[in-house]
Amino acid sequence: MLEISTDWGCYPFVTDRGILKTFIEQQDLKCSLAELESIVKPIFIRNVQQAIEVSPAKEVLGAKNFVSHLLDSDKYVVSIATGGWGETARIKLESAGFNVEKLEITSSNDHFSRIKIMQLAKSKMNQTGDYPITYFGDAEWDLKACEQLAVNIVIVGSRVNHHQRIQNFSCLESALRFVK
Repeated sequence: MLEISTDWGCYPFVTDRGILKTFIEQQDLKCSLAELESIVKPIFIRNVQQAIEVSPAKEVLGAKNFVSHLLDSDKYVVSIATGGWGETARIKLESAGFNVEKLEITSSNDHFSRIKIMQLAKSKMNQTGDYPITYFGDAEWDLKACEQLAVNIVIVGSRVNHHQRIQNFSCLESALRFVK
């Protein structure tokens, strides 16, 4: 039996597809990324669905109001870039009460690299200009990707230290003051 390490920091691409890609390379498997993904992904999606049925996803305090505020404003363009697969991102967001129909989600379905996912998220919004981007994340790999792309980042929660950090979105003004 083969096991995947859950030490996410040891993977060059900390995304669902990136972890599988690295796993194939490390184990010298004789299957393609697409082949392994077609086996693993449906099982993973089913496992997430079952876990959500037992314990629904919880909104980070104030996040729905924050996202709604951005979506309702003509000052902002909103796009989600996630290292998870799109299907599981939607399951989790819906479980937490978000209206996913209003959200443009770019995910590990689109690429194995977090940086490329972020670049694709921008291009999907038909934004070719050099406008400011603010990324809200919660992990070291978010910091690294934003640093490489020179993107403004706000850390949510306390997993990572960063000079721009909020605990949650309960104070709309506090979150908005970091948006460029």
